[in-house]
Amino acid sequence: METYLDHAASTPVRQEVIQAMLPWLSDHPGNPSGSHRLAREARRAIDDARDHVASLVGAEPGNVIFTSGGTESDNLAIDGVLGAKGGQALCSATEHPAVLEPVRESGGIVAPTDDTGRVDLESLANILDSFNDISLVSIMTANNETGVINNIDRIADLVLEKTPETMIHTDAVQATSWLDITGFSKKVHLVSLTGHKFGGPKGAGALILKDGVNLSPVIRGGGQERERRSGTQNVPAIVGLGEAARLIQVERLDINEKVTKLRDKLENGLIEKISGTSRTLSQKTPRTPGIAHLCFKNIENEALLFLLENEGVYASAASSCASGAQEASHVLQAMGVDLKTAGGSIRFSLGQTTTEEEIEYALTVVPNSVEQLREFKK
Repeated sequence: METYLDHAASTPVRQEVIQAMLPWLSDHPGNPSGSHRLAREARRAIDDARDHVASLVGAEPGNVIFTSGGTESDNLAIDGVLGAKGGQALCSATEHPAVLEPVRESGGIVAPTDDTGRVDLESLANILDSFNDISLVSIMTANNETGVINNIDRIADLVLEKTPETMIHTDAVQATSWLDITGFSKKVHLVSLTGHKFGGPKGAGALILKDGVNLSPVIRGGGQERERRSGTQNVPAIVGLGEAARLIQVERLDINEKVTKLRDKLENGLIEKISGTSRTLSQKTPRTPGIAHLCFKNIENEALLFLLENEGVYASAASSCASGAQEASHVLQAMGVDLKTAGGSIRFSLGQTTTEEEIEYALTVVPNSVEQLREFKK
C-alpha cells in the first residue's frame, strides 16, 4: 500500500481539474495575446479562471496576476514593491525562502518569532519604530512546515498604526486549502498563492493586489497581465488553477472537518504508540488542519524517512527544496527548537484525498520503523 502524506509539498491534481485542462492541451492552440477567434477563446478561458481566483481572495479580477507559482508570486511582491517604492522590506524568520531570500538580498530586515513560529508583535513594533523606510512587510498566513497560523489582522493593524504608508504582503500558499483567504487578507495589499497546494497543477500561481498597489515588473517583454508580468500565459495551467480555486471555495469546510479528524487520529495514535513522541506545536496553537508535525526522540529523520519510503509511506522532514536534500529547518531554529530535537522531526501532511485506510497504515508502519531504528542504535 502507498500512503501519501506530503500534501504540503504538493497535492494530487483533482480529476475535475484535469478534465478542465485537457481541451486546452489538445484542442485550443490559440495564443491569448492574439486577435483572431482562437486567441479570443484562450483569453476568455483565462478571464474565467481569473474570476474564480479573484473570488477566492475577495479581489477584483483585474488585480489578479497569473504567475508560474508561489515562488514567483512572492518574488514579484517583494521585488516589485521595492522597485516601485524603494525603501526596505521586512519579513519574519520563519518565512518560505521565496520571501526570505529576496528580503535578505535587498538588505531588508528579518524579524524574530515566538516559540510557536508566529510573529513576535512586540519585536515587530520595535522594528517599525526604529526604521522610517520600511515600504513592505511580508508575513505568511500559515507556515509551510508546522501549519501555524499568524494573526494577519493584528499584524496589519500594527503596521498601519506605526507606518501607514507600508504595503503588507502575505504568502497564503499553505493557507488556501484551509482558511477563508478573503477574511484573512482583507487588510493586506498583496496575496500570493499557488495551485498545486489545493488540487491544481504545478506551475500555476497568482499574485493578487489591492487597488492602488504599484509594482515594478520583474519579467519584462510583451506586456501581458496588464504589463505587470510579461510572457505568454500558460492557458491549460491557468484554467486548472481557476477550477481548483472554484472547487476549494465550495468544499473547504467539508475537507477541513474530514482532515482535522484524520490528522488528530494520526497524531494521537503515534504519540500513544511511540514513546518520546511529541507535537512540535501544542494543540492550542492555531494551525491548519493538514499538518501533523511531530518530533521523535533519539531518531534521525533522514533514516526514518528512508524506512518509511521503503514501506510506501511518503512524508518529509521540512519544506521541499530543489535538491530533495534534508537540511536543518530554519523554521524550527527560529522557534528555538534545539538541533537534536529538530533532527527527529517529521512533517506528515494530509489533504483532500487522504483516507482512513492511509492513516491506519501509517499508524502501523511508523511505529515499526521507529522501533527498528532504535533497536539498531542499541
